[in-house]
Amino acid sequence: MMIEQLNRDFEGLRVLVTGGAGFIGSHLVDALLSANCSMVAVVDNLFLGNLDNLEHAKSYGERFKFYREDAAEFSALDAVVRELKPDIVFNLATKALLYSFFNPAGACRVNLDIALNLAEMLRLGMYQRLVHVSTSEVYGTALSVPMTEEHPLLAETTYAAGKAAADLALASYVNQYDLNITTVRPFNNYGPRQNDGQLAAIIPITARRLMEGKPPIIQGDGMQTRDFVYVSDTVDGLMRFALASDLTRGKTFNLASGKETTIKELVTKICRYYEYNGEIDWQPQRSADVRRHLAGVEKARTLIGEVGITDLASGLRMTLDWYRGRNTR
Repeated sequence: MMIEQLNRDFEGLRVLVTGGAGFIGSHLVDALLSANCSMVAVVDNLFLGNLDNLEHAKSYGERFKFYREDAAEFSALDAVVRELKPDIVFNLATKALLYSFFNPAGACRVNLDIALNLAEMLRLGMYQRLVHVSTSEVYGTALSVPMTEEHPLLAETTYAAGKAAADLALASYVNQYDLNITTVRPFNNYGPRQNDGQLAAIIPITARRLMEGKPPIIQGDGMQTRDFVYVSDTVDGLMRFALASDLTRGKTFNLASGKETTIKELVTKICRYYEYNGEIDWQPQRSADVRRHLAGVEKARTLIGEVGITDLASGLRMTLDWYRGRNTR
């Protein structure tokens, strides 16, 4: 779908993004504002979200609102939705996968609580459409590849278990109440603004360590694989799924590149960018680590067209350029 068509179709809509101060959420907010939505609001408790991510959004003035609230708290979210009266809600609020190693019960519960809150509000007619952003982590390690949406849910962390529970709960609301819900499972997102501090993922934490003169870390043998998808491709896919809700209603879709990369290969590429030729800090394999991920994306392509089109070399260069530029300011 052409950008011009996206802009026309979103023009005048009121949209709420939970987790909108985070990595993917803030890019989605920027894209929605650029697409001429009449109002884009964010609910974020800033657990890992960052107000700096919303600097561009603030330039849109009264078309943008920020609520520092916890989407897992029903009364707080209820107040926001009643005031905003959104047409569409994108649910990206969560806590990072690595948080589950610190607070396993909390990491699990928050995903289900947010989904149930949004499902209840949709059931009550408080808004029209929900695009729920899940995760490929619900699948666990690949039993077969490519991993289609029919792959068993074999969550290996409590974070993933909470996401899987949320997916199943929302599916039950669709079955019981015929609600307009689309579930999207992005694979491994990367790009500018991804958190490089506490609970950081592999690309930002490796970039930060190299810029600080520290060796990169690889846990295990480095042969575990991931399907990396650039953040702008994820945002584009989420927006197209929202607009195709007549066809995607009640369904689940993978969103990824359809290509797999080993962690060792990824770290090598990052080292090459920073011209680092030193040692790698090899550490024991992380418990509950997914061994292999490779998405099947034919279902998404059939409905909304090509997805995950940014190749890893280009996306990684844009990402590392951003981290380098921020580090030199």
